[in-house]
Amino acid sequence: MEDVARAVGVSRTTVSFVLNERSDVRIPASTREKIRQAARELGYRPHDAARALASRRTGQIGLVSEIVTSPLGSATIRGVQDAARQAGYSLFIVPTTPSGEEDPEAFETLLKARVEGIIYATGWHCQVSMPPQAREIPTVLVHCTDPGSGLPEVRPDEYSLGRLEAQALLEGHHRDIGVIELADDGEAAPGRRAGCEEYLAQAGIAWETVRSAVGHGTTRGGYAAACALMDADPWMTALLCGNDRMAMGAYDALRERGLRVRDDVAVIGIDDQELIADQLHPALTTVALPFEEMGRVGVDHLLTLIAGGEVPATTFLPGRLVRRNSA
Repeated sequence: MEDVARAVGVSRTTVSFVLNERSDVRIPASTREKIRQAARELGYRPHDAARALASRRTGQIGLVSEIVTSPLGSATIRGVQDAARQAGYSLFIVPTTPSGEEDPEAFETLLKARVEGIIYATGWHCQVSMPPQAREIPTVLVHCTDPGSGLPEVRPDEYSLGRLEAQALLEGHHRDIGVIELADDGEAAPGRRAGCEEYLAQAGIAWETVRSAVGHGTTRGGYAAACALMDADPWMTALLCGNDRMAMGAYDALRERGLRVRDDVAVIGIDDQELIADQLHPALTTVALPFEEMGRVGVDHLLTLIAGGEVPATTFLPGRLVRRNSA
């Protein structure tokens, strides 16, 4: 600013008023234009850190998450980045561990950087415990819950995901259905089970008559669960899987028995994990989780809080059925 003031022959204060667009100060239009022209010629750039200290705004929001390296996390991050960029904010990402436990150091890092708000996101739907620092600044939880914190949450509607899976199979006229479930160590399994159970009940299929096994969310677990279900009921015509990895394991179990996916036994998953669903043969019909949308809505809620507004305590977002060739 001193260089610009010297070039134009005005005070540094006058330059500051012009370059900070102070319309409440009377400065001739010709002088304003001379100052802007000199700033352009001298390559002046505003000092963002100084502006942040003066205005208490940094134009940054923080993201604390373990999903940076997760195959499912990229969509959430993309949603966060896009929404932040559209609002004129930049994103400061601090990786953390996938334990769901307090990580005060991550929050301290962002507080020292003077971010205006924080998104805390997880790769799987789980319960977390937020550190005290999360209450010092607007914070929104994405894909997780902390019942004791009172922080707003953006989560998938697990109930609707289970209904969508059951609906897809019943529309294919399947009645003898096996269910490969996630373990009850997160927030996903109970909701998906309830949604599936209700839809099947509406079709006259009592949950007590449905064979189920736990696949623990892994390919190996899905394989073992599918083997157990097919051994118990060789005439089963469909497998409803709690995620795409377990569905991939189910494919292997069916092929070992000389059965064809879809033609003999329909298979459906949840996640729409691109490296699995598109690459399997036949391609996997699955229910896509709203990862990108959760990131976008999380940022929208965070910016509302930063502006002093209010947001819902919990926002549930529905999934979307992606029909391919397995069901």
